[in-house]
Amino acid sequence: MATRIRLQRRGKKNQPFYHLVIADGRAPRDGRFIEDLGTYNPLTNPATLNINFDRALYWLENGATPSDTARAILKREGVYLMKHLKGGIAKGAISELEAESKFKQWKDEKANKLNNIVRMDAEAARNVRKERLAAETKVKEAMSAKIAARNAEIAAAAAKKAEEEAAAAAAEAEAAAPATDEAPVVEEAPEA
Repeated sequence: MATRIRLQRRGKKNQPFYHLVIADGRAPRDGRFIEDLGTYNPLTNPATLNINFDRALYWLENGATPSDTARAILKREGVYLMKHLKGGIAKGAISELEAESKFKQWKDEKANKLNNIVRMDAEAARNVRKERLAAETKVKEAMSAKIAARNAEIAAAAAKKAEEEAAAAAAEAEAAAPATDEAPVVEEAPEA
């Protein structure tokens, strides 16, 4: 029986979610499997992996052949590096402490890279939000300027109309008053 390490698709349409499984090479993709090694979610950035490291290493050492995608996932998680380091320990090329320190150093570098990706994505999203807010502010200021100009025009037209009405009312009042050529008489108050 040729064992394969491969992905088994789960999830909804257009929302893939995979399980990394050990299966017989003749079994269908989503059919029976021997062991479930973990999960892989490609929709997150970076992709989320939850793999049983020790069991994956065990199956690799015992001859299970991974599919191309499973091989890439296992390399990303460091399973192949640990297999390589264990081979060096078995040959006597390196000690177990050196292998552990190399693997720990590699794991730390990998974690820093992933943290940088997450940080850069968050920063890019923040910049997009700032740009959107600035564009919305510009549009809002332009709209408020147009509204203020329209309100000023309406107020000026209303003031002009009120002036014309006042002038017309004054003209009517002048026309209605009797015209007299004599100067008005001012009566003096008696002195006490």
